Amino acid sequence: MKTLIVYDSLYGNTEKIAQAIGGAVGGDVKVVKVGEASALEIGTCDLVVIGSPTQGGRHTKLMQEFLGKIPDGALKNKNVAAFDTRMKSFWVKAFGWAATRIADDLKEKGANLVAPAEPFYVNKGKGFALVEGELERAAAWAKSLAANNMLSV
Repeated sequence: MKTLIVYDSLYGNTEKIAQAIGGAVGGDVKVVKVGEASALEIGTCDLVVIGSPTQGGRHTKLMQEFLGKIPDGALKNKNVAAFDTRMKSFWVKAFGWAATRIADDLKEKGANLVAPAEPFYVNKGKGFALVEGELERAAAWAKSLAANNMLSV
């Protein structure tokens, strides 16, 4: 199985989650920061995973631009998943989350979501470090994505 993981990261947390997913999903995996990713490369993969930190209720501007460059219909029947990093907070919930918006963007382009959009949590405060256990949870999620992808291929 060939997997492409595209992420953006502001404090390094989303990158850590992307690397954990890449290390656990198995097969031929490429983990790439959004500025270095090619929308055309998506077509060569069996599974595409997209992740971004939640900023103002949505994914980063770079991720929005990347997803906007994917031609309509280019993801028809392509297996995809979306994740984000976020704080647990009521006011954040009021604005929404990056993963949900990424998943919606991917579905609009014809993609097949193999799992619901997945959040990974950061602590409030200095540095916004990942909550303990999130890297392990990301690895477990990756294994479930791989299993779901194999069933739907």
